[in-house]
Amino acid sequence: MAVVDRRKLVVEAAEKSFALFGYKATTMDHVAKIANVAKGTIYTFFTNKEELFDEILRSVITEMKRVIEPEIDEEKPFFENLHRAMDALLEFRGEHELLIKLSQEVRDFGTPKAREGLEQVENAILEYLERHLSRAARREEIRSFDPKLVAFVVFKLYIAITSDWNKNNEPLSKEQIKEFIRDFLAGGLLLPARA
Repeated sequence: MAVVDRRKLVVEAAEKSFALFGYKATTMDHVAKIANVAKGTIYTFFTNKEELFDEILRSVITEMKRVIEPEIDEEKPFFENLHRAMDALLEFRGEHELLIKLSQEVRDFGTPKAREGLEQVENAILEYLERHLSRAARREEIRSFDPKLVAFVVFKLYIAITSDWNKNNEPLSKEQIKEFIRDFLAGGLLLPARA
């Protein structure tokens, strides 16, 4: 007879519950019911809902990093790696049910813990971008700017072009996005100096 990992059952059930009901509406009773365990079992592993939620966010961030890492090839140019990593990140973010539900909850209700959770995910993405921007600057693939600021701008630019733009405009293809980002970031808005 197989030994049941009750902690794993609880975490998986909690992730389902948060994805279905959001942070605010999830209760330990929901989690216990989905996990098919007594509510007291949850408390043997987690002190409260916040601790359980934080555990799940750490797991999501770890999973997100596993999705990105294969996209980076040290032999490829910086912008190619940037596009591949951002595509993978945005696809992950757009398909992960928990993150979608948290975004809806923040938009509709402004739940502080849901907002905090999304900020943790965004901060992990920004830290990742910052590291790669710093490395690219050290390798002289890009100019040296404040990598934290550039990571923020690049992330927000990707979100704006892949999501916000589509609300009122014809969606851009991945190739159009790649070309725009490369040209915009690499060339800027200034016209070349006239001779």
